[in-house]
Amino acid sequence: MKPLKLVYIALGSNRGNKLHHIQSAVDAIFDSIGSVKKLSRVFKTPALGFEGDDFYNACITVETHLSPKKLLKILQQIEKSIGRSKKTSNGYESREIDLDIIFYESDIIQNKNLIIPHPEIQNRKFVLQPLLDILKDFEHPVSKKSIETLFEECKDDSVIEPISLRLKNPRKSYTFNDYNYIAIEGNIGAGKTSLANKIAYDFNAKLILERFADNAFLPKFYKEPERYAFTLEMSFLADRYQQISDDLSQLDLFKDFMVSDYDVNKSLIFSKVTLPEDEFRLYRMLFYQVYKDIAKPDLYVYLYQNTERLKANIKKRGRKYESDIKDEYLEQLNSGYLEFLKSQTELNVKIIDISDRDFVKNRMDYLWILDQINDEVQIS
Repeated sequence: MKPLKLVYIALGSNRGNKLHHIQSAVDAIFDSIGSVKKLSRVFKTPALGFEGDDFYNACITVETHLSPKKLLKILQQIEKSIGRSKKTSNGYESREIDLDIIFYESDIIQNKNLIIPHPEIQNRKFVLQPLLDILKDFEHPVSKKSIETLFEECKDDSVIEPISLRLKNPRKSYTFNDYNYIAIEGNIGAGKTSLANKIAYDFNAKLILERFADNAFLPKFYKEPERYAFTLEMSFLADRYQQISDDLSQLDLFKDFMVSDYDVNKSLIFSKVTLPEDEFRLYRMLFYQVYKDIAKPDLYVYLYQNTERLKANIKKRGRKYESDIKDEYLEQLNSGYLEFLKSQTELNVKIIDISDRDFVKNRMDYLWILDQINDEVQIS
């Protein structure tokens, strides 16, 4: 996965329902390009360089994994979907939507189809004015001047007026306000850590990650499961209790909620698969004694993956000690999870089948999962 990049996009419309066209473009950018971090006000500006209705103009900051070339291609597809048609002359024309990449971080790109930074920024107040809302102190990578300085020096004398209506950030359609604590669970390789990380980053949540990588008994268990099963499960019992009790008791005033990539009940699920019956009875007794006062998640999200996808994910992440995990073991864990969840009356459970989804590489799959969780939020 390529690193996230901050890009700055200008939006304009002077034909039809102008505000609707710009909002539709923002929504489509959120869906197919990345999270919208900032939105400027919308400004009414006169048509520049041709006779036409006044424009509505705005600028947004977007976080994306896309390359500049791929970003341009998708923006052109969005323009077409909103109704922009091919130009009928060599000059400027009225249009339903116009989307321009203004900056791609501080990169300088010059080729036949794409020039970044946009070469006309310094001459266009209808771009500089909304940029001031979201990027006042940003230094132009070529001129080395701030947006504020470029605006002050701009010779464009167009009258730029803010309108009373504002754009909506599509991210705010996803709400987690009903929950203080969400646990993401799933089999080995299901993607629970990746999803917990993405939700925490996008929605300002405190992230709680299981410390399994520090467990010295885990590699030994995969080599000699019968010998190390009880020792491993006891070590997890102690460590999960210490971690979750500490994390849940430490409130973070700067975070909106908590999200974890595990729930303590996984100790029961794994131990039932790995331990002989007599050892499991002892373990279960200890488990209920230890965890009797631990807070339960307000929402328990279970990511179901079929065995084939689990094996592919495990291979992809390349942990040596996981290389010999058997299909049978993964299938037993899948059965164990589903059996546990069907018996639950106290947990608020949401099971999401992601066997045909790749939410790490495909943003639409990620948003689909958020929709599934959001449906649960609205119903509960």
